[in-house]
Amino acid sequence: MDHAMHHHADAAPGATWSTAIRATLHCLLGCAVGEILGMVIGTALLWGNVPTMILAIGLAFVFGYSFTLFAVVRAGVSPKAAVKIALAADTVSIAVMELVDNAIIALTPGAMDAQLSEGLFWYALIGGFAVAFLVTAPVNKWMIGRGKGHAVVHAHH
Repeated sequence: MDHAMHHHADAAPGATWSTAIRATLHCLLGCAVGEILGMVIGTALLWGNVPTMILAIGLAFVFGYSFTLFAVVRAGVSPKAAVKIALAADTVSIAVMELVDNAIIALTPGAMDAQLSEGLFWYALIGGFAVAFLVTAPVNKWMIGRGKGHAVVHAHH
């Protein structure tokens, strides 16, 4: 990506919707990969809802952080510094996304008991991700505008 398009923490224009949407899509991708993998594993092992959700949420954080971690290391940052950057950049975004997504799934009648082969499972999951995206994008915009969240990553592009 062209470095001139990145705005750093000291530049107020960094809080564009475009930047917030890109950061949120990045977060959504990591969360979706981790969460779906966790649900598949938990279901395959015949775990109950709570352990499966714990695994899915844990993997959502792992994948969400790892996407940023690998990008920052690839840009030449040491692994130790990259971990700090990933934690600073993604923690709030992933937490909001997971809270909203899992609340939607938990509140959708029958979704917690739906199997991977049932449409209800996937509709609730995709609907949860869609609502989580809509809630998380403004949070990311607000954080980027204050030099937090994804703005931390921009210094390393």
